[in-house]
Amino acid sequence: MRFLLIDRITDLESGSRATGLKNVTLSEDFFTHHFPTQPIMPGALITECLVQLSDWLLRENSDFNCIAFPSRIEMVKFHHLVRPGDQLLLDVRITGRENDLFQIRGEARCQDHVAASARLEMRTEPAAAFQSPEDARALYRMIRGTSGL
Repeated sequence: MRFLLIDRITDLESGSRATGLKNVTLSEDFFTHHFPTQPIMPGALITECLVQLSDWLLRENSDFNCIAFPSRIEMVKFHHLVRPGDQLLLDVRITGRENDLFQIRGEARCQDHVAASARLEMRTEPAAAFQSPEDARALYRMIRGTSGL
């Protein structure tokens, strides 16, 4: 199972907000057992999409010298089922900061509906033990669609 859930980062305002896309396809491994006759994307993975986009927002803000992990996820609400063929429009915004803890509001939209929303607290750590800044930059360029630039 591939665990990079974000297909594209469509916009990023450094230190402020990011938007991205997740194309939901029937070939996703999780659909095998998450209701084979009526497949729906698990809410935990929709939340993970918001966490991953938040991580990229915070990585870019640190020039890829930090990586971010969720330390708290609150007020998660699921409003709309997400099915194969849907496209999730993801939006995360930094709403506060205290030292290495960032408060973020996230929303995942599907068509004209809010599919999920959450308040996240992300903790940053030095990235060197997990991934080199160069490797992170290369992956970021790929997700932004700027790998040839």
